Amino acid sequence: MDLNQTAGSDYDVLVVGAGSAGLYGLHLLREKGLRVRVLEQGSGVGGAWYWNRYPGARLHSESHSYQFFFDPELLEEWDWSELFAGQPELERYFNRVADKHDLKKDIDLDTRVVSMTFDEGADIWTVRTDPERTYTARVVISATGPLSAPIYPDVPGLDTFVGESFHTARWPREPVGFAGKRVIVIGTGSTGVQIIPQVAKEAAHLTVLMRTPNWVVPLNNRVLDVHDMASIRAGYPDLRKYLATTFGGFLHNPGSRPTTTYAPGELKELYETAWQGAGFTKYFGMPYDVLADETANRHFADFVAGKIRARVNDPQVAELLIPDHPFGAKPVDCESAVYQGDGFGYYEVFNQDNVDLVRISVNPILEIVAEGVRLADRVVEADLIVYATGFEAFVGSLNRIDIRGVGGMALRDRWADGPETYLGIAVSGFPNLFMIGGPHGKGGHDNSTRCAEVPLQWIADLAEKVARQEYRRVEPDPAAERDWTDNVIAAGNANLMSKAKSFLYGDNVPGRPRRYVAYIGALPAFVDRLRQVEADGYAGFVLTESGPESRPKSLSE
Repeated sequence: MDLNQTAGSDYDVLVVGAGSAGLYGLHLLREKGLRVRVLEQGSGVGGAWYWNRYPGARLHSESHSYQFFFDPELLEEWDWSELFAGQPELERYFNRVADKHDLKKDIDLDTRVVSMTFDEGADIWTVRTDPERTYTARVVISATGPLSAPIYPDVPGLDTFVGESFHTARWPREPVGFAGKRVIVIGTGSTGVQIIPQVAKEAAHLTVLMRTPNWVVPLNNRVLDVHDMASIRAGYPDLRKYLATTFGGFLHNPGSRPTTTYAPGELKELYETAWQGAGFTKYFGMPYDVLADETANRHFADFVAGKIRARVNDPQVAELLIPDHPFGAKPVDCESAVYQGDGFGYYEVFNQDNVDLVRISVNPILEIVAEGVRLADRVVEADLIVYATGFEAFVGSLNRIDIRGVGGMALRDRWADGPETYLGIAVSGFPNLFMIGGPHGKGGHDNSTRCAEVPLQWIADLAEKVARQEYRRVEPDPAAERDWTDNVIAAGNANLMSKAKSFLYGDNVPGRPRRYVAYIGALPAFVDRLRQVEADGYAGFVLTESGPESRPKSLSE
């Protein structure tokens, strides 16, 4: 029997996940001459853009701001077809990156990580997978992504439905037909907003089950021609520098003038111009107080509510679709399934005779039954159910792996009341384990490739020191971890985001304690903090030097 069929090999670094962060991490670590293996549950690379292949799946970041910048040749070679690329193009792009840099030879696909156990005597991680293989490495980097652990409604009977059913995050490669079918879509978050117009075009009847509405703005997507790409390419050097200065790595940055400095007519004109602008112009590109001050926020929210009322024919339905939480308290959705002006925007869907909207916070789902969904007042029959019900964000993919650190402590037990990290990168008691896209850090947040770029470089540098045994162990000092976690949570709780339930607080998962799991800080400040920590000898970390007299110490001493 070939040993490699049942066991992996020893590596310097194992990376979990072959999405954008995993691919870039692999590239960085290989450039350092390290032995690296990437373990990927899916059958292909691309992460979110491999799994989320539902109709309408599309970027909310401009395509050219989202791509990798480390390969000048690929920047010249790759033409984006749309300002906001769709899933098929993004999957092709990440495969092109992987093929051009021969990354796939170091990736094990169809390999789900089941457990990770730290050997305290050898300072080695042992990683076991399905199919059954065992890998060992001095360092593990989790690049599993903040939105990669799908959740379903907490109702009985999920397995009893006799028709077709799919979660948007586990959509099949084979086309799913809607024509002539009775379809139920559960959920009106980002994925629901994207897929609902696609379903409504074809379905005999569509029932949308909405718990709470969210603010939805037009993406204003468009085709990019050869002239557009020439202009974009000419700006690449400046673009990369600019994106590193913005709050979330987006093209859009909050304005320095508050709304109170504008005359009423000027402010209305500003709103209208932003509304016609691309993507998050009307989210992150507004005056800074729109997302910070309740009065300014309500003024802009009233403007957006007016847009909704103008587009939905039935006033009662329009009011159902207008949120009662502040604009931006939940991540704002973009109606991105179609181009502006073709008559099939998200809100226009609810003018169609074949579409019903049900507010399940008032008329709840009792159970899934063989013929469809049982609500409090009736059974909605269906041929197809789409679960656009979101994710256990930031912590879910890690909680679904049995990760055991010092003393056999399980990470999921450590995080039972909410995650604790240092810099969103490491956890005390789990040496030589680093995270990108986990809780309480900027990497993977906002424009994910931009926000993960420097943190991945930082992690790769530290991982190299461990892999080359300059240090045997690296883990946070518990006091530094508590301080970072407390400050992150306090900042999240002081923000307007705290006025809504959302995956940012984990309370979209039934039974989960409400606790802030994201990170509200600006990208430049986070990068500065990482660089200062490194300059101060990795302040806040406890490092155990290698050698016969190894001893743990903080190099900030």
